[in-house]
Amino acid sequence: MSPAAFDPNEDPAVSMCFRVRVDAHDLGVFMACEGLGCEVVVEQREEGGNNSFVHQLPVRLKYSNIKLTRPLNSASAKVAEWFASMAGDLKYSTAHIAACTAEGTVIAEWHLRDVMPVKWQGPALNVETLKAATESLELAHHGFLGA
Repeated sequence: MSPAAFDPNEDPAVSMCFRVRVDAHDLGVFMACEGLGCEVVVEQREEGGNNSFVHQLPVRLKYSNIKLTRPLNSASAKVAEWFASMAGDLKYSTAHIAACTAEGTVIAEWHLRDVMPVKWQGPALNVETLKAATESLELAHHGFLGA
């Protein structure tokens, strides 16, 4: 890496958290965020008489589910309130995920369209285990919006 490519004032985002908001519901801060990404689904077509390559044809964009995880805390009730607000009327939402430093400075942010919760997993509570109780929230979406 050349010296010009590295800015010592730039925070490398080693220690960060993820603030999550879905529509008007602030779901709090999560410690892990997995699955932010997309891929192009490609269909392969062979052409008769052409043995030098196979055509790679783009078909659609595919977005992976996003899994957010955190230790159980006072903000955990916000997820339950959000789920309760959708009872009987499950519809798509818009979500905002902001990656923040420990001091709260936003490093990067993503806006997601047509978001729907697909899974919430509460903590496994066991007095014999010395692990922190964690919860996870999994969101499906149909793509990214501009800022």
